[in-house]
Amino acid sequence: MAVNEHRDQVERARARLVDAEGYLALDHIVSEKDRLETEMSDPALWTDDPAKARTIGAALAAVNDDLSALTTLRSKVEDAETLFEMGMEEADESIEVELTDALADIDRRLSELEMQSLFSGEYDQSDAVCEIHSGAGGVDAQDWAQMMLRMYMRWAERRGFDVEVDEVTEGNEAGISSATFIVKGRYAYGLLHAEAGTHRLVRISPFDSQARRQTSFAGFTVAPFMEDIPDVVIEEKDIRVDTYRATGAGGQHINTTDSAIRITHLPTGIVVTCQNQRSQIQNRARAMQVLAAKLAERAREERLAQVASIAGPTSAAAWGNQIRSYVLAPYQMVKDLRTQHETAKVDAVLDGDIEEFMEAWLHWRRDPTSNSV
Repeated sequence: MAVNEHRDQVERARARLVDAEGYLALDHIVSEKDRLETEMSDPALWTDDPAKARTIGAALAAVNDDLSALTTLRSKVEDAETLFEMGMEEADESIEVELTDALADIDRRLSELEMQSLFSGEYDQSDAVCEIHSGAGGVDAQDWAQMMLRMYMRWAERRGFDVEVDEVTEGNEAGISSATFIVKGRYAYGLLHAEAGTHRLVRISPFDSQARRQTSFAGFTVAPFMEDIPDVVIEEKDIRVDTYRATGAGGQHINTTDSAIRITHLPTGIVVTCQNQRSQIQNRARAMQVLAAKLAERAREERLAQVASIAGPTSAAAWGNQIRSYVLAPYQMVKDLRTQHETAKVDAVLDGDIEEFMEAWLHWRRDPTSNSV
C-alpha cells in the first residue's frame, strides 16, 4: 500500500479522535480534574472523612487516566499526520511501514476508548464481587464451576485487574461447589455484569467410565463492590455469625484455622462466607463488606424491578436458563444466547479470552435489537 492510500485512514483517525473527545467530554474532564485536585489538597480530608477521600482519589485517578489517554492519542494522530505528509513528499518505504504501524496502534487505542462509551450503568466503573455456584450436573457441574473460576481469574490477569478470592467450597468428589471473589479494577463490574447468569458446558465427561457426553451448569452472579457503602446499615440483631474450619480448595490461599466466617442476614436469607483473610476479625470485616454489597444490589433490584434487574438473571442453573453455551463435543463452539456472538476458539475462551463476549453484550445492552458488535 502506497503512502497516498493511507489518506482515508489518517482522516478517519482524526475524526474518531474528535468523536472520542466529545463522548468522553474532554472539557468536563479538565475542569473535573481541577476540582478533584482542589478537594484532595485539603489536609483535613483524610482525617475527617477517609471514605470520601478514597472516593475522590478513585475519581481523580479515573479522570487522569482518561485525560492521559486522550492526550497520548492526540499526539499519536498528529505524528501519523506528519508521517503521511513526509511520505507524500519523499518515496521512502520505511515511512510507509512506520505509518502503517502507527495507524494500527491508533486504531487499537481508539477502539478501547470507544468501548468506554458503552459503560452507561451507574456502577459500571466499580469493583465487582462475584460468586460462582455449581448447578445441575453433579460432579461435572462442580468441575465446570472450577473451570469457570479459572477462566475469570485468567481474564482478570489479562486485564491487569487484582483478584481477591474470599471463599472456595470444595466439591464432593472434584471441582468446587461455590466460590466468592472480588475483582478490583476500573470497569470491573461493567464488564463482569455481562457474565451474570447460567453457563452451560457440553463435553465428554472425564468422570464417566463410559465416556458419555454430559451437560452441566454453573451460575455466575455479580454485584458492585465498594469498600464503604454508606446507604446500607446492617443491624447486629439481623445477622447470625458462624465460625468454622476452612477446608476448601484453593491451596495456599485457604486459611486452615477456625477463623472462617459465615454470616446469614436473617431478614433476607442472604448468606456470605469468607475464609481467606489472616484472622477471624479480618474475615468478618470482609464478609460484612460483601454482605453490604449484596444488600445494596438487592435494594437496587427492587427499585428497578419494573424496568430491569441490575444483577442480571437469578434463575436456577439448569436447563432452559443458560445465557451461554460452551460446547466441547461433538464440535467446538462457545455461543452467547443473548447476543448470538460465537467463536470456535473454545480453549482460548476457557483460558480467559472472553473480552469479545463482554463487548458484544455491552453493544446488545445498548441496543437489544442488534446482534452484531
